[in-house]
Amino acid sequence: TRRRGPDRRAERTGAQPGVDRLRLMTLNVAHARRQGRHQALLSESTLRGNLAAIAAVLRREHPHVVALQEADGPSAWSGGFDHVATLAELAQMPHAFRGEHNPFSLGRFDLSSGTALLARLPLGDPRSHAFGQNWRDTKGFVAATLEAPCSHCGPIDVVSIHLDFLAERVRSRQVEQLVEGFRGHDRPLAVLGDFNCEWSERRRSLDLLRRELRLRPAGFSGHATFPSWRPMVRLDWILISDELEFTSYETLPDRLSDHLGVVAEIAPRGTASAAR
Repeated sequence: TRRRGPDRRAERTGAQPGVDRLRLMTLNVAHARRQGRHQALLSESTLRGNLAAIAAVLRREHPHVVALQEADGPSAWSGGFDHVATLAELAQMPHAFRGEHNPFSLGRFDLSSGTALLARLPLGDPRSHAFGQNWRDTKGFVAATLEAPCSHCGPIDVVSIHLDFLAERVRSRQVEQLVEGFRGHDRPLAVLGDFNCEWSERRRSLDLLRRELRLRPAGFSGHATFPSWRPMVRLDWILISDELEFTSYETLPDRLSDHLGVVAEIAPRGTASAAR
């Protein structure tokens, strides 16, 4: 992670995507609790204020598309309002799609959470996939097709994914479902999200994506994202297929949740310089 002091952070204004680039961002928004113990312990006004802080960073960084994890719909444990719709409005991103991955409710106390995409571009063919929908597996992914603004890009499939936090065998099973959903796809692919694992763990999850979908990161080390107050491990990744290349890749300094956000710009391979 690049370390910046508060004065450096204040200088981050007016970020704009480069010419012929697609600017991507991923952030686990942690049910809008920021660094609180649990969202159920926070008032609605505090939750809305935390979302406003996230929206301010989205406006500053100006991505074409944002992948969100732990993104709530109207839920009894997080204020009872739609966090994704609220973020989309505050961040001035006109296109939004949220997938519901939590099937549980306790009487009138409905729980609603999942992954989401916010975009400045239309989200074509949006779809949602919940991995297990049981008490042990409340994760999943959403996907959509973007007509990228790059003159040489064409349509790109973008995925926001959240994998299990505890067991590698569960993560591997979840990744296999993603692979099955995109096996034989004929468009460039970008998968963003909270993978809850590092590449260096010598586990199957991330390597399975590399082998089966030809996805790769911007380097295998550095860019720690968790915990946000003292980043030690890289759990949040942006992976792209061979048709694409990174032109920039950065871990953001803003402590908007227990994870740091990641921003990258990508372009068709061979049309731009490598990521810095």
